Amino acid sequence: MVSTYPRAVDNCGRQYLPEAPSTGEPLSPNQSLLPLSARANESDRLEIGGCDVTMLVERFGSPLYILDEETLRTACRQYRDALTAYYPGESQVLYASKAWSCLAICAIVDREGLGVDVVTGGELYTAIRAGVSPQKIYLHGNNKSRDELKFAIAVGCTIVADNWQDLHHLAELTRDGDGSQPQRLMLRFTPGIECHTHEYIRTGHLDSKFGFDPDDLDAVFEFVKAQGNLKCIGLHAHIGSQIFELQPHRDLAGVLVDWVAKARQCGLPVEELNVGGGLGIRYTEADDPPSIDEWVKLIATSVAEACQARQVALPKLLCEPGRSLVGPACVSAYTVGAIKTIPQIRTYVSVDGGMSDNPRPITYQSSYRAAIANRLSAASDRTVTIAGKHCESGDILIGEALLPEPQPGDILVVMGTGAYNYSMASNYNRVGRPAAVLVRDGEANTILQRETYEDLIRQDRLPERLMRSGV
Repeated sequence: MVSTYPRAVDNCGRQYLPEAPSTGEPLSPNQSLLPLSARANESDRLEIGGCDVTMLVERFGSPLYILDEETLRTACRQYRDALTAYYPGESQVLYASKAWSCLAICAIVDREGLGVDVVTGGELYTAIRAGVSPQKIYLHGNNKSRDELKFAIAVGCTIVADNWQDLHHLAELTRDGDGSQPQRLMLRFTPGIECHTHEYIRTGHLDSKFGFDPDDLDAVFEFVKAQGNLKCIGLHAHIGSQIFELQPHRDLAGVLVDWVAKARQCGLPVEELNVGGGLGIRYTEADDPPSIDEWVKLIATSVAEACQARQVALPKLLCEPGRSLVGPACVSAYTVGAIKTIPQIRTYVSVDGGMSDNPRPITYQSSYRAAIANRLSAASDRTVTIAGKHCESGDILIGEALLPEPQPGDILVVMGTGAYNYSMASNYNRVGRPAAVLVRDGEANTILQRETYEDLIRQDRLPERLMRSGV
């Protein structure tokens, strides 16, 4: 496994800068704490994508999501190229857009040859508007509405059926078709494979809201076979998220290939196999995930070996990474405000964001690393608690952060915030969601505008009787 532990440089912010592995192999983005383009400039400030982070905050405001295009594209290429190199059959990488769905990111992954995995009508609409071909869009979800299914059918994307309601709705909605162009369908099953991750993001064990139970395999296959306007092109399973183990994925390959063989015996034209995603990233020094190349090699060889052992023709192999594509590519920049020291207990360092732009710490007890972007070489000799600005005692971004002596006005950067930060952001306390900028070669472009106060009340409606004075 490629190791990219941070350099010990006076225990300061520079230790988090990416460093090429001693093996000479390319650095896997999911093993780096900061984006691949991160460096310290002549002013001892953090620079990403050739842009000074402190100057980006001055220009675009704070808090600010800063997305490095080089890191995102590198991760896309490593997945795509590894799958081509290790799998002897046809393959396709899909971006799990639930990690961060917006026009710019969907457009970038599309230009890198990836498809897009969506789970709602909103994510589907975003991918379509970004120019992604419906042929490379797959709609998932455990409770798709009829309107979402109608939308998916109308645009022509593949639908992943998760349960009996999906199948009954699809059978009804496609009943009037002539069968000449049946709706492409995949079936998601729960493989019963456990992995060590947070209980909220385990999706492969049997006690999960996702997927058909394996005991329903025969009944599901027979139902789909009887529907003239549904074409089952593949099977899907997903075992969880932020996974560092490789063995569960090897186990998954065998289970899925057994199901492919059974589906074909039932007369279903199963041509695709989607093994999900779930590869973890480094949020702290303690995290040591496999590289993208290692993960893909294990998946590809395991599926190929399972097919060979069972004399099953190779299906088209799909995987759907999300976090490991976009997570390491982004940092969140905050401005330090109030500082409160409680003698013998702790020092609270408050920033101008928090749980509304990063709900993962309060939701999953997630850990992060931070650095002072405007003083990278300052010795990190203080342990402080990074607190958000919201009226919630649990609004703590980092419980124990090792930083230089914090000062109001410092620019604090939290690393690895590309996945499930903006996508799970809220307007709690009527705080507008931050802006996001895409950086590359010294150029910064807004990809998401900062929400204004007017944006916050845009959907509000005041009944007429409340507008009359004294009523």
